[in-house]
Parts: sequence; C-alpha cells; structure tokens
Amino acid sequence: MSNFMPKKEHLREALIHYFILKKSAAESYRILREAYGEHAPSQDTCERWFKRFKSDDFDVKDKEHPGQPKKFEDQQLQALLDEDACQTQELLSERVNVAQQTIPDHLQAMGNILKEGKWVPHQLNKRQMENRKIISKMLLQQHEESLFCIEL
Repeated sequence: MSNFMPKKEHLREALIHYFILKKSAAESYRILREAYGEHAPSQDTCERWFKRFKSDDFDVKDKEHPGQPKKFEDQQLQALLDEDACQTQELLSERVNVAQQTIPDHLQAMGNILKEGKWVPHQLNKRQMENRKIISKMLLQQHEESLFCIEL
C-alpha cells in the first residue's frame, strides 16, 4: 500500500466527483473508506459536504468561522522570540492575538523547548556545536595538565 496521505481538499474533490455521479453520501463514504482507510472523512463529514454541494457550494476550502482562532505564521512567533526569548506564553499569545494554549504547540513544532524560563532551539546550530567542541577540548586539556602537575 502507498504512503499517500490525502489532503482534505483532495478528499472533498473526490466527494464532488461522487456527488456528480449521483452517489449517496453513505456510498461515497464507503468508497473513500475502502481507498483511504483511516484517512477517509467520517460519514457525517461526507453528508455535511453533500448538503453544501446540493446548495451549489462547491468550494472545497474551509470557511472562516467567527469563533475560529486567528491563524498566524511561525515566522511571526520566531521574530517575537528573537526580540526576547524570555517572554511568557501569555504575552506571546497576546502579541500574536491567539489562544494561549496555541503557543506551546507552535513552539514545539518549530523545534523550541522551554529551558529555565527561555524558549530555546532544541537542536544546536553549527556555531553552538563548534563552541561546545572547543570548550570541551579546553576543559580536557586543563584536566590533563592538572593531573600531570599532581603526579610530580
């Protein structure tokens, strides 16, 4: 079986195809379930889309809802962290105008973790790795020199 993961829009376009072929929502659900398994939309979702199609709305994109949280770009969040990595989740959520619980999810997806009150990258960059290597060599050299002095 292929590793193809259908996007919502692909599945909705397939539903339009079945709608035009006069298939029922339930039949369309069974076909999609057979083809995509757990990635297929639910039967309720298929029925909801068929109602939309019956009202001549064939737009497969999600509609904006008044209660839906505002979407923001990770670059906007990264820019705020670049200003000050010690900002609280509450302050970050206010500045990007989203729910507070959204912030840690985005930060973790961006590869950041909270360390001692600062959001820092989980992975070291090349400069940080090189600095650690240099410092480790210096410490090892100091340790070897101090052992040499004690043996005399």
